[in-house]
Amino acid sequence: MQQLTVNLDDRSYPIHIGSGLLGQPELLIPHIAGRQVCIVTDDTVAPLYLERLCRTLEGYSIMPVVLPTGEAFKNWSTLQQIFDALLAARHDRRTTLIALGGGVVGDMTGFAAACYQRGVDFIQIPTTLLSQVDSSVGGKTGINHPAGKNMIGAFYQPKAVLIDTDSLATLPEREVSAGLAEIIKYGLIRDRDFHVWLEDNMPALRALEPTLITEAIARSCAIKAEVVAADEREGGVRAILNLGHTFGHAIEAHQGYGNWLHGEAVGAGMVMALDLSLAQGWISTDDRRRGVELIAAAGLPIAPPQGMQAEDFRRLMAVDKKVLDGQLRLVLLRQLGEAVVTADFAPTNLDSVLAGVGQ
Repeated sequence: MQQLTVNLDDRSYPIHIGSGLLGQPELLIPHIAGRQVCIVTDDTVAPLYLERLCRTLEGYSIMPVVLPTGEAFKNWSTLQQIFDALLAARHDRRTTLIALGGGVVGDMTGFAAACYQRGVDFIQIPTTLLSQVDSSVGGKTGINHPAGKNMIGAFYQPKAVLIDTDSLATLPEREVSAGLAEIIKYGLIRDRDFHVWLEDNMPALRALEPTLITEAIARSCAIKAEVVAADEREGGVRAILNLGHTFGHAIEAHQGYGNWLHGEAVGAGMVMALDLSLAQGWISTDDRRRGVELIAAAGLPIAPPQGMQAEDFRRLMAVDKKVLDGQLRLVLLRQLGEAVVTADFAPTNLDSVLAGVGQ
């Protein structure tokens, strides 16, 4: 097992990474204050792992809440199911919520924990590659709005993150590729050596070779923990974690949440960010090629959906959370391994990138 720490002073918390962790109560019990535990999961994950987690927490008063699966259900009405269950079972302020599932479950459980009785504890147990390397770490919680992804939510940190790599064995290939998108992101924005390592090992990572995928998860979480510790509420450097996301969120909203997986949309979005970085003269043609080839090697799309037009991107990107005072900011690359959040790009270069979509 590997252990990392997200350093946030008195709100610091561990990230445990390894095989078989779901059956180790000693990793969970120190973070459960009371006797009441609400396990929030979905109808895909529940048949696979809910019973095992309940056995691990034997002796606690456990209430499962099983939500419908998918990004299409990341909304107010689904969130209300969690509150309804907590209130019906009279869970108090010492209750602990546990998110058992992918990013949708984790985001909604964290948001519910931030809101219920003005804040109760929660633990993240992510079961998809994407949630293990991204959404479970850092305390971003929330739900979608028809006008934009994750537009309603809160920064609220978990008490612990438990990453059991055994859960990856049940992932469809498409979900593995979606998770690899976020792993590739870390190399592009922060760690050129990691990017080279990913180039060398992508086939084995797609095959979920245990040692290599554990290393990729650990390196990704270490980078994210470092960035979050420096800028918890995304007032500055943390925004670099959104490489490709402004374009990607527009794709998700346009296509209907869940039709393109988040990682698929981010993959295409990162290509658009590479194209704009190249147009700015900030990266070389070779850097752009290497980035695009790695995204493609992960089994991800490298272009937006057919039929999505430039005006669709402009309309949807106008409500992105990085828009400040009406000015769009994007995460772009100065070189492989170095990202910048900037509004200082030529509008004509963005026009050129957008002109190529929908072809």
